[in-house]
Amino acid sequence: MFVVALLLFVLAVVAGTTGALGLTGRLPRNRFVGVHTEAALSNDETFRVANRIAAPTSLAAGALLFAGGLVVLAASGIVALLVALSVAVVALFTLGAGANAAAQRADVLAPPAAEVGGCGGSCGACSLREAAPHCQL
Repeated sequence: MFVVALLLFVLAVVAGTTGALGLTGRLPRNRFVGVHTEAALSNDETFRVANRIAAPTSLAAGALLFAGGLVVLAASGIVALLVALSVAVVALFTLGAGANAAAQRADVLAPPAAEVGGCGGSCGACSLREAAPHCQL
């Protein structure tokens, strides 16, 4: 059970650190941790705001995972596994709720995406030139 508790502690540190950095606005824009939807990654300000919105749920998930790790260390057998699984599921839903709220806000804040026609703006390499009337050859 030590390995399961250790896994919960590591996940708690990741979630807690992400939440703390997001809350303070010091989480660098990246594609690995934090809210990384297309809208959130559109610029630094949108990323900062989105992760500030998601931060409280990240901190809560980190606290849940840490508490679950402590319970797993104290428990044994099937009870420990059930606690670990339950805590992981609740933490995942908690993170998801924060990410959903942050993504909705990022969608509002993000500048509208430029529309790209048929060939993606690369008319010279387009294999469907006839199907893309905007390409001038």
